[in-house]
Amino acid sequence: MAVSVEDAISIISNIDINLNYEIIPIENSQDRICAQEVIAKFSLPRFDNSAMDGYGILYKDKQSKLKVVDTIFAGDDNNRLLEENQCVKIMTGAKIPDNCTAIIPKEDCQYFENDMILVPKNIKEYQHIRFVGEDIKTGQKQIDIGQTINFSKITLLSSQGISHIKVYKRPKVVVFASGEELKLHYEKAESYQIYNSNTPTLISRCKELGAQIDFIGQAHDSIESIKELILNSLNADLIITSGGVSVGDADFTRDAFNELDFTTLIEGIIIKPGKPTILGKIGNTHILNLPGNPLACSLIFEMFGKLILQKLIGSSEIYHNTINTHMGEDLKNKKGRITIIPGFFDGVQFKSSEKRSPGMVSILSQCNSMIVLDENVSLIKKGSNVKILPINWNFFTDKNKDYLTYE
Repeated sequence: MAVSVEDAISIISNIDINLNYEIIPIENSQDRICAQEVIAKFSLPRFDNSAMDGYGILYKDKQSKLKVVDTIFAGDDNNRLLEENQCVKIMTGAKIPDNCTAIIPKEDCQYFENDMILVPKNIKEYQHIRFVGEDIKTGQKQIDIGQTINFSKITLLSSQGISHIKVYKRPKVVVFASGEELKLHYEKAESYQIYNSNTPTLISRCKELGAQIDFIGQAHDSIESIKELILNSLNADLIITSGGVSVGDADFTRDAFNELDFTTLIEGIIIKPGKPTILGKIGNTHILNLPGNPLACSLIFEMFGKLILQKLIGSSEIYHNTINTHMGEDLKNKKGRITIIPGFFDGVQFKSSEKRSPGMVSILSQCNSMIVLDENVSLIKKGSNVKILPINWNFFTDKNKDYLTYE
């Protein structure tokens, strides 16, 4: 029996996953999921230091002539203390004297003979000093389990002298095709045949989302052929297929599943397009069977398959996030079921794709996002608020826009 969208997401979120980890160099950890808590071993800055090239002084000596008694470079272990009417020449990042209470930029000073300078009166106490721990404090959590490591997280790791990090292993995903009416893209197709676009699409999308992919070919239209591919793939975390689960005479996938002790978790989702979606498991291997129609297949994967992968990669973020914007034009909809509408968000508004028949293959190449309409929605008017779910999300444009924020 088909389940609601809410129930489908709840089922996916409660899937029990056995996650394995590996330890890798931090330089190789981008886009991986952290499998350990990272706690700061020491504060940053580790010592009070100068934020400018200039002079370290005692604040009480402002607007006085000061004698330059030393020069401190970044990396020097200089423990000199300042005395009255003394200063030190200091470089950015250098450790300041323990009793230094202000840094004066060199361009703000007047210079005299015999290494004497005059500092201005209108200075602030502790200006241009970076204090120990103002960035990171010892014991502070830097990265949590389940967070994605990116360049900025690698900055944190390297700043703590961490060279290797524990991350979850990439999940193994197997994709295979079924249906002899389809030809794979490297085969010759007759005029009465069509190419299978779902399999290459799913392979490339799973790679983009952090999975390790195996492609094992195409099944013939028989239960035994499909069973052979399934049995060959039960070392995977997830098997993805498309098509072959309707009530047609030549749909053998469902029967093949059932002969292999398939446990059904979802048998149909009350959504359009893509109601004939099945999720289950054989042993520890989850199996997702998506609709055969190309657009329906891709949209259902974006809606539900991505959540499964987020679980499998070990991410703590498994739910869709949204961006609030408004509709760029009127959108009519046949109500009755929750409906996925692909379209394009240009940073200001969302416009739905004019074409969105479930069997089309060209639609998502022109879209970067989608909206999901409640079952009771028959019309979204231009200017109405909508929540978009990103699809292709390197957020660039072919137009040079003003990206500054003004008052």
